Amino acid sequence: MYSKKILVIYPEEKSTYIAVYYGSEMTFLKNIKHTDVELDAFKEIKDQLTFRKKAILDVLIENDIDIKKVNLLMSRSGMMKPVKSGIYEINELMIKDLVEGSKSEHHINLGGLVSKEIADDLGIKAYMADPVVVDEFDEVARVSGHPLIERKSRFHALSHKHFARKYAKSISKQYEDLNLIVVYVGTKGISIGAHKKGKVIDVNQSYDGDGPFGVTRAGSLPTGDLIRLCFSRKYNESEMLDLVQRGGGYAAYLGTSNLSEIDQRLMSGDDTAIFISYACAYQVAKEIGGMYAVLDAKVDAIILSGNIFNSERFLENVTRRVGKIAPIALYPSKNDFEAIAMNGLRLLKEEIVAQEYK
Repeated sequence: MYSKKILVIYPEEKSTYIAVYYGSEMTFLKNIKHTDVELDAFKEIKDQLTFRKKAILDVLIENDIDIKKVNLLMSRSGMMKPVKSGIYEINELMIKDLVEGSKSEHHINLGGLVSKEIADDLGIKAYMADPVVVDEFDEVARVSGHPLIERKSRFHALSHKHFARKYAKSISKQYEDLNLIVVYVGTKGISIGAHKKGKVIDVNQSYDGDGPFGVTRAGSLPTGDLIRLCFSRKYNESEMLDLVQRGGGYAAYLGTSNLSEIDQRLMSGDDTAIFISYACAYQVAKEIGGMYAVLDAKVDAIILSGNIFNSERFLENVTRRVGKIAPIALYPSKNDFEAIAMNGLRLLKEEIVAQEYK
Protein backbone atom coordinates (compact mmCIF):
# COMPACT_ATOMS: atom_id res chain seq x y z
CA MET A 1 0.00 0.00 0.00
CA TYR A 2 2.79 2.42 0.94
CA SER A 3 4.59 1.89 -2.38
CA LYS A 4 1.65 2.72 -4.60
CA LYS A 5 2.22 5.56 -7.05
CA ILE A 6 0.31 8.84 -6.75
CA LEU A 7 0.31 11.41 -9.55
CA VAL A 8 -0.34 14.98 -8.38
CA ILE A 9 -1.55 17.60 -10.85
CA TYR A 10 -1.38 21.23 -9.77
CA PRO A 11 -2.36 23.91 -12.32
CA GLU A 12 -1.38 27.55 -11.94
CA GLU A 13 -2.17 30.48 -14.18
CA LYS A 14 0.83 30.10 -16.49
CA SER A 15 2.20 26.71 -15.56
CA THR A 16 1.24 23.19 -14.59
CA TYR A 17 3.10 21.40 -11.82
CA ILE A 18 3.15 17.63 -11.72
CA ALA A 19 4.62 15.47 -8.99
CA VAL A 20 4.95 11.73 -8.52
CA TYR A 21 4.91 10.15 -5.08
CA TYR A 22 5.68 6.61 -3.99
CA GLY A 23 3.77 6.56 -0.74
CA SER A 24 4.99 9.60 1.19
CA GLU A 25 8.16 10.07 -0.88
CA MET A 26 8.28 12.50 -3.78
CA THR A 27 10.24 10.95 -6.64
CA PHE A 28 9.54 13.48 -9.39
CA LEU A 29 8.57 17.14 -9.66
CA LYS A 30 8.24 19.28 -12.77
CA ASN A 31 6.97 22.77 -13.43
CA ILE A 32 5.67 22.86 -17.00
CA LYS A 33 5.69 26.52 -18.02
CA HIS A 34 3.22 27.85 -20.59
CA THR A 35 3.98 30.96 -22.62
CA ASP A 36 1.58 33.86 -23.09
CA VAL A 37 1.47 33.05 -26.81
CA GLU A 38 0.37 29.47 -26.08
CA LEU A 39 -2.31 30.50 -23.56
CA ASP A 40 -3.59 33.44 -25.62
CA ALA A 41 -4.70 30.93 -28.25
CA PHE A 42 -7.55 29.89 -25.95
CA LYS A 43 -10.64 32.03 -25.50
CA GLU A 44 -11.61 30.53 -22.14
CA ILE A 45 -9.58 28.76 -19.48
CA LYS A 46 -11.55 25.53 -19.89
CA ASP A 47 -10.39 25.41 -23.53
CA GLN A 48 -6.84 24.73 -22.29
CA LEU A 49 -7.81 21.22 -21.15
CA THR A 50 -6.42 19.24 -24.12
CA PHE A 51 -3.32 21.45 -24.31
CA ARG A 52 -2.44 20.98 -20.63
CA LYS A 53 -3.22 17.26 -20.70
CA LYS A 54 -0.85 16.74 -23.63
CA ALA A 55 1.87 18.76 -21.88
CA ILE A 56 1.59 16.54 -18.80
CA LEU A 57 1.69 13.29 -20.75
CA ASP A 58 4.63 14.50 -22.86
CA VAL A 59 6.70 15.32 -19.76
CA LEU A 60 5.95 11.94 -18.19
CA ILE A 61 7.06 10.17 -21.38
CA GLU A 62 10.20 12.33 -21.67
CA ASN A 63 11.18 11.35 -18.12
CA ASP A 64 10.48 7.62 -18.55
CA ILE A 65 7.59 7.63 -16.08
CA ASP A 66 5.13 4.87 -16.91
CA ILE A 67 1.73 6.46 -16.34
CA LYS A 68 0.10 3.03 -16.56
CA LYS A 69 1.66 2.26 -13.18
CA VAL A 70 -0.06 5.20 -11.50
CA ASN A 71 -2.54 3.96 -8.86
CA LEU A 72 -4.22 7.23 -7.95
CA LEU A 73 -4.59 10.74 -9.36
CA MET A 74 -4.85 13.70 -6.97
CA SER A 75 -5.34 17.27 -8.11
CA ARG A 76 -5.60 20.80 -6.85
CA SER A 77 -8.93 22.15 -7.96
CA GLY A 78 -12.22 23.37 -6.75
CA MET A 79 -14.14 26.55 -7.69
CA MET A 80 -17.50 24.81 -7.37
CA LYS A 81 -20.32 24.46 -4.84
CA PRO A 82 -19.36 24.73 -1.13
CA VAL A 83 -18.41 21.38 0.44
CA LYS A 84 -17.36 20.03 3.80
CA SER A 85 -13.69 19.24 4.37
CA GLY A 86 -12.54 15.93 2.95
CA ILE A 87 -11.49 14.00 -0.14
CA TYR A 88 -13.87 13.89 -3.10
CA GLU A 89 -13.92 11.61 -6.10
CA ILE A 90 -14.18 13.70 -9.25
CA ASN A 91 -17.56 12.69 -10.67
CA GLU A 92 -19.64 13.93 -13.60
CA LEU A 93 -21.52 16.52 -11.54
CA MET A 94 -18.24 17.95 -10.32
CA ILE A 95 -16.91 18.07 -13.88
CA LYS A 96 -19.98 20.07 -14.91
CA ASP A 97 -19.43 22.57 -12.10
CA LEU A 98 -15.68 22.78 -12.72
CA VAL A 99 -16.29 23.55 -16.40
CA GLU A 100 -18.72 26.30 -15.43
CA GLY A 101 -16.24 27.71 -12.91
CA SER A 102 -13.34 27.66 -15.35
CA LYS A 103 -14.97 29.65 -18.13
CA SER A 104 -13.17 32.84 -17.26
CA GLU A 105 -10.81 33.14 -14.32
CA HIS A 106 -10.48 29.91 -12.35
CA HIS A 107 -7.46 28.08 -13.77
CA ILE A 108 -7.27 25.82 -10.69
CA ASN A 109 -10.36 24.00 -11.96
CA LEU A 110 -8.24 22.60 -14.78
CA GLY A 111 -6.66 20.27 -12.22
CA GLY A 112 -9.88 18.35 -11.75
CA LEU A 113 -10.74 18.39 -15.45
CA VAL A 114 -7.34 17.13 -16.59
CA SER A 115 -7.10 14.55 -13.80
CA LYS A 116 -10.51 13.09 -14.62
CA GLU A 117 -9.63 12.66 -18.31
CA ILE A 118 -6.28 11.00 -17.58
CA ALA A 119 -7.81 8.76 -14.91
CA ASP A 120 -10.61 7.66 -17.25
CA ASP A 121 -8.01 6.78 -19.90
CA LEU A 122 -6.18 4.63 -17.34
CA GLY A 123 -9.29 3.07 -15.83
CA ILE A 124 -8.55 4.45 -12.35
CA LYS A 125 -10.09 7.18 -10.19
CA ALA A 126 -9.21 10.83 -9.69
CA TYR A 127 -9.74 12.82 -6.51
CA MET A 128 -9.32 16.25 -5.00
CA ALA A 129 -8.90 17.14 -1.33
CA ASP A 130 -10.05 20.18 0.63
CA PRO A 131 -10.81 22.52 -2.29
CA VAL A 132 -10.88 26.28 -1.79
CA VAL A 133 -14.66 26.19 -1.27
CA VAL A 134 -14.56 24.13 1.95
CA ASP A 135 -17.31 25.60 4.15
CA GLU A 136 -17.57 24.82 7.87
CA PHE A 137 -18.65 28.28 9.00
CA ASP A 138 -20.58 28.99 12.14
CA GLU A 139 -23.74 30.76 10.98
CA VAL A 140 -22.77 33.99 12.72
CA ALA A 141 -19.62 34.14 10.57
CA ARG A 142 -21.77 34.50 7.45
CA VAL A 143 -23.30 37.80 8.58
CA SER A 144 -21.72 40.66 6.65
CA GLY A 145 -23.61 43.76 7.70
CA HIS A 146 -26.24 43.72 4.94
CA PRO A 147 -28.61 40.88 3.96
CA LEU A 148 -27.86 41.32 0.26
CA ILE A 149 -24.26 40.19 0.86
CA GLU A 150 -23.23 37.06 2.74
CA ARG A 151 -19.70 36.31 3.84
CA LYS A 152 -18.40 33.23 2.04
CA SER A 153 -15.83 30.60 2.94
CA ARG A 154 -13.12 30.63 0.27
CA PHE A 155 -9.58 30.12 1.45
CA HIS A 156 -6.44 27.96 1.26
CA ALA A 157 -8.31 25.02 2.81
CA LEU A 158 -5.85 22.40 1.57
CA SER A 159 -2.85 24.07 3.22
CA HIS A 160 -4.75 25.04 6.38
CA LYS A 161 -5.88 21.48 7.02
CA HIS A 162 -2.52 19.97 6.09
CA PHE A 163 -0.46 22.10 8.46
CA ALA A 164 -3.06 21.82 11.23
CA ARG A 165 -2.95 18.00 11.03
CA LYS A 166 0.83 18.07 10.81
CA TYR A 167 1.04 20.17 13.97
CA ALA A 168 -1.43 17.96 15.82
CA LYS A 169 0.61 14.88 14.93
CA SER A 170 3.81 16.57 16.14
CA ILE A 171 2.35 16.91 19.64
CA SER A 172 0.68 13.46 19.57
CA LYS A 173 -2.84 14.85 19.52
CA GLN A 174 -5.78 14.78 17.12
CA TYR A 175 -6.57 17.83 15.00
CA GLU A 176 -10.20 17.43 16.06
CA ASP A 177 -9.24 17.98 19.71
CA LEU A 178 -7.50 21.34 19.22
CA ASN A 179 -8.38 25.00 18.82
CA LEU A 180 -5.95 26.58 16.36
CA ILE A 181 -5.39 29.83 14.51
CA VAL A 182 -3.87 28.96 11.14
CA VAL A 183 -2.14 31.57 8.99
CA TYR A 184 -1.27 30.75 5.39
CA VAL A 185 0.58 33.30 3.27
CA GLY A 186 0.36 32.23 -0.35
CA THR A 187 1.96 33.63 -3.48
CA LYS A 188 -1.05 35.89 -4.04
CA GLY A 189 -3.21 36.17 -0.95
CA ILE A 190 -3.35 35.51 2.79
CA SER A 191 -5.95 33.53 4.73
CA ILE A 192 -6.24 33.32 8.50
CA GLY A 193 -8.71 30.85 9.99
CA ALA A 194 -10.16 29.91 13.34
CA HIS A 195 -10.04 26.09 13.60
CA LYS A 196 -12.32 24.84 16.37
CA LYS A 197 -12.09 21.11 17.06
CA GLY A 198 -11.38 20.21 13.43
CA LYS A 199 -13.63 22.77 11.71
CA VAL A 200 -12.77 26.16 10.23
CA ILE A 201 -15.59 28.16 11.79
CA ASP A 202 -14.39 31.52 10.43
CA VAL A 203 -11.77 32.70 7.94
CA ASN A 204 -11.20 35.81 5.86
CA GLN A 205 -12.21 35.49 2.21
CA SER A 206 -8.81 36.25 0.73
CA TYR A 207 -9.68 35.71 -2.93
CA ASP A 208 -11.51 38.91 -3.77
CA GLY A 209 -11.28 41.13 -0.77
CA ASP A 210 -11.18 40.47 2.97
CA GLY A 211 -8.45 40.48 5.57
CA PRO A 212 -4.76 41.36 5.11
CA PHE A 213 -3.38 42.38 1.73
CA GLY A 214 -1.04 39.90 0.07
CA VAL A 215 1.37 39.85 -2.84
CA THR A 216 -1.33 40.67 -5.43
CA ARG A 217 -4.56 40.69 -3.39
CA ALA A 218 -5.76 44.01 -2.00
CA GLY A 219 -7.48 42.55 1.06
CA SER A 220 -10.08 44.61 2.94
CA LEU A 221 -10.49 48.10 1.47
CA PRO A 222 -12.49 51.06 2.85
CA THR A 223 -15.97 50.37 1.47
CA GLY A 224 -17.02 53.92 0.63
CA ASP A 225 -13.82 54.70 -1.22
CA LEU A 226 -14.05 51.40 -3.09
CA ILE A 227 -17.62 52.20 -4.21
CA ARG A 228 -16.59 55.66 -5.35
CA LEU A 229 -13.72 54.15 -7.33
CA CYS A 230 -16.15 51.74 -9.01
CA PHE A 231 -18.31 54.66 -10.19
CA SER A 232 -15.43 56.95 -11.12
CA ARG A 233 -15.71 55.80 -14.76
CA LYS A 234 -12.00 55.01 -14.71
CA TYR A 235 -12.52 51.25 -14.43
CA ASN A 236 -15.04 48.69 -15.67
CA GLU A 237 -16.11 45.64 -13.64
CA SER A 238 -13.35 43.40 -15.00
CA GLU A 239 -10.69 46.02 -14.28
CA MET A 240 -11.94 46.51 -10.73
CA LEU A 241 -11.85 42.77 -10.05
CA ASP A 242 -8.35 42.68 -11.48
CA LEU A 243 -7.34 45.57 -9.23
CA VAL A 244 -8.56 43.70 -6.15
CA GLN A 245 -7.42 40.18 -7.09
CA ARG A 246 -4.26 40.65 -9.15
CA GLY A 247 -3.19 44.28 -8.89
CA GLY A 248 -3.30 45.02 -5.18
CA GLY A 249 -1.01 44.44 -2.21
CA TYR A 250 2.75 44.39 -2.76
CA ALA A 251 2.18 44.53 -6.54
CA ALA A 252 0.36 47.87 -6.26
CA TYR A 253 2.69 49.46 -3.71
CA LEU A 254 6.01 48.22 -5.09
CA GLY A 255 5.18 47.84 -8.77
CA THR A 256 6.04 44.13 -8.87
CA SER A 257 4.63 40.78 -7.78
CA ASN A 258 7.92 38.99 -8.44
CA LEU A 259 8.83 37.47 -5.08
CA SER A 260 12.55 37.32 -5.84
CA GLU A 261 12.56 41.00 -6.76
CA ILE A 262 10.63 41.91 -3.62
CA ASP A 263 13.05 39.90 -1.47
CA GLN A 264 16.00 41.62 -3.14
CA ARG A 265 14.56 45.06 -2.41
CA LEU A 266 14.00 44.09 1.21
CA MET A 267 17.55 42.77 1.59
CA SER A 268 19.01 45.89 -0.03
CA GLY A 269 17.29 48.11 2.54
CA ASP A 270 14.61 49.62 0.27
CA ASP A 271 12.61 51.78 2.72
CA THR A 272 9.32 51.48 0.83
CA ALA A 273 9.56 47.69 0.57
CA ILE A 274 10.44 47.41 4.26
CA PHE A 275 7.48 49.58 5.26
CA ILE A 276 4.98 47.67 3.09
CA SER A 277 6.27 44.37 4.51
CA TYR A 278 5.82 45.81 8.00
CA ALA A 279 2.26 46.89 7.12
CA CYS A 280 1.45 43.40 5.84
CA ALA A 281 2.76 41.82 9.05
CA TYR A 282 0.74 44.36 11.04
CA GLN A 283 -2.47 43.35 9.24
CA VAL A 284 -1.70 39.64 9.69
CA ALA A 285 -1.26 40.13 13.43
CA LYS A 286 -4.48 42.15 13.62
CA GLU A 287 -6.42 39.36 11.88
CA ILE A 288 -4.92 36.77 14.24
CA GLY A 289 -6.26 38.87 17.12
CA GLY A 290 -9.72 38.74 15.59
CA MET A 291 -9.63 34.94 15.34
CA TYR A 292 -8.48 34.79 18.98
CA ALA A 293 -11.79 36.43 19.85
CA VAL A 294 -13.71 34.04 17.57
CA LEU A 295 -12.27 31.11 19.57
CA ASP A 296 -13.34 32.67 22.89
CA ALA A 297 -9.70 33.27 23.83
CA LYS A 298 -9.11 29.50 24.00
CA VAL A 299 -6.27 28.79 21.55
CA ASP A 300 -3.89 25.85 21.71
CA ALA A 301 -1.48 27.19 19.09
CA ILE A 302 -0.97 29.70 16.29
CA ILE A 303 0.33 28.08 13.10
CA LEU A 304 2.31 30.33 10.78
CA SER A 305 2.79 28.82 7.32
CA GLY A 306 4.07 29.97 3.96
CA ASN A 307 7.47 30.85 2.51
CA ILE A 308 7.28 34.44 3.74
CA PHE A 309 7.98 33.26 7.28
CA ASN A 310 11.53 32.44 6.21
CA SER A 311 12.01 36.19 6.57
CA GLU A 312 13.18 36.84 10.13
CA ARG A 313 11.99 40.44 9.88
CA PHE A 314 8.46 39.48 8.82
CA LEU A 315 8.28 36.69 11.40
CA GLU A 316 9.39 39.03 14.18
CA ASN A 317 6.90 41.71 13.12
CA VAL A 318 4.07 39.20 13.50
CA THR A 319 5.17 37.22 16.57
CA ARG A 320 5.98 40.19 18.78
CA ARG A 321 2.34 41.26 18.52
CA VAL A 322 0.69 37.86 18.99
CA GLY A 323 3.25 35.72 20.77
CA LYS A 324 1.48 36.00 24.13
CA ILE A 325 -1.80 34.61 22.75
CA ALA A 326 -0.63 31.00 22.38
CA PRO A 327 2.42 28.90 21.44
CA ILE A 328 3.56 29.47 17.86
CA ALA A 329 4.26 26.64 15.41
CA LEU A 330 6.26 27.61 12.35
CA TYR A 331 5.98 25.94 8.92
CA PRO A 332 7.83 28.34 6.58
CA SER A 333 7.03 26.54 3.34
CA LYS A 334 4.29 26.05 0.78
CA ASN A 335 4.14 22.23 0.62
CA ASP A 336 0.97 22.06 -1.51
CA PHE A 337 2.25 18.99 -3.34
CA GLU A 338 2.83 17.18 -0.07
CA ALA A 339 -0.60 18.25 1.18
CA ILE A 340 -2.30 16.83 -1.90
CA ALA A 341 -0.24 13.62 -1.94
CA MET A 342 -0.70 12.94 1.79
CA ASN A 343 -4.44 13.12 1.33
CA GLY A 344 -4.10 10.53 -1.41
CA LEU A 345 -2.02 8.37 0.91
CA ARG A 346 -4.67 8.65 3.63
CA LEU A 347 -7.15 7.37 1.08
CA LEU A 348 -4.95 4.46 -0.02
CA LYS A 349 -4.31 3.50 3.62
CA GLU A 350 -8.08 3.61 4.24
CA GLU A 351 -7.68 6.18 7.00
CA ILE A 352 -10.41 8.19 5.33
CA VAL A 353 -13.29 7.44 2.96
CA ALA A 354 -13.85 9.58 -0.13
CA GLN A 355 -17.03 11.63 -0.11
CA GLU A 356 -19.50 12.02 -2.95
CA TYR A 357 -19.88 15.43 -4.54
CA LYS A 358 -23.60 16.19 -4.74
